[in-house]
Amino acid sequence: MDLVNSSDEFFLINATVSPTTLESWDDATLLSFQISISAMLAIVTLATALSNAFVIATIFLTRKLHTPANFLIGSLAVTDLLVSILVMPISIVYTVSKTWTLGQIVCDIWLSSDITFCTASILHLCVIALDRYWAITDALEYSKRRTMRRAALMIGVVWVISVSISLPPLFWRQAKAHEELTECMVNTDQISYTLYSTFGAFYVPTVLLMILYGRIYVAARSRIFKTPATSGKRFTAAQLIQNSTGSSLCSLNSTSNQEGQLHPGGGGGGGGGGGGGSPLFTNSVKVKLADSVLERKRLCAAREKKATKTLGIILGAFIVCWLPFFVFTLVMGVCKDCWFHPVLFDVFTWLGYLNSLINPVIYTAFNDDFKQAFHKLIKFKRCY
Repeated sequence: MDLVNSSDEFFLINATVSPTTLESWDDATLLSFQISISAMLAIVTLATALSNAFVIATIFLTRKLHTPANFLIGSLAVTDLLVSILVMPISIVYTVSKTWTLGQIVCDIWLSSDITFCTASILHLCVIALDRYWAITDALEYSKRRTMRRAALMIGVVWVISVSISLPPLFWRQAKAHEELTECMVNTDQISYTLYSTFGAFYVPTVLLMILYGRIYVAARSRIFKTPATSGKRFTAAQLIQNSTGSSLCSLNSTSNQEGQLHPGGGGGGGGGGGGGSPLFTNSVKVKLADSVLERKRLCAAREKKATKTLGIILGAFIVCWLPFFVFTLVMGVCKDCWFHPVLFDVFTWLGYLNSLINPVIYTAFNDDFKQAFHKLIKFKRCY
């Protein structure tokens, strides 16, 4: 797929550059322009590869992150890494030169890889949101089914759908294999395939993501504002003393204070002290129970709020990056009389590629576990 909004100046340059303008430039100016564009796109490609590689390394080297949910995130990072290695470098050459010189076979491989990996990246966001939705709406039951095998099955479905969307163009492109190839693009003359690919790769996943995110948001808010009394019924005094930090110490202190008050003389009051200690000890447990439930509620609320915010940022970035490209592709496939400046296709394509860079940045910036593991990985590398 084929530019990136590295700066406003970059957009202004390309918006005013047409094929006629390029032809009027002298060789030195044209070469300078191509080198600048290539450098910008190369930086984006390298940043995409490095950021996703770091996410993969962080998950692989941090045992705390070896969970089904992070397995899905790691698979997303692998997919985005493939985009940066197998798709974006060739796209740089094609974007800058405006002419395809690598032949039919490389064109077929590149187009198939482009469609497959970009679709897989989009669908990974869906399965991550689906996993999050099940985890927050059916926590007890889903925790039993949330296994690595289930995550692997979800990833397998993603790749099957992605491959099924990328294969059809190969069949009708073979008929033109003997012709000299000057451009490498998906044939938009096949309206049925345009509808099938755009809806399968973007529009249906986007609707699913919006529905899931809406339900996750509602579920998270209901959990955040759930009354402490309801949650408190789930804990016994024994569980509270065992699980709550400092509760045993507070309970012991209360008991010893009570004994000192009831038996200032020391001896002979052991039996009475034991019987009289029960109310104070119970009150201590009740106070500690309320504190524990409120603290747990605050921690859960903070985690739910942050996770929901992260998912919302991912959804927003995804729509901003990919919506222009798929609207453009759909309009060009359906409306044969419509015309767009060729540079727009490059801009929208690279804006979509940019999503593969944004995904790992969001996870490392807004996920505390990833952030801590990432920092440890950086420190470890510095030691060597």
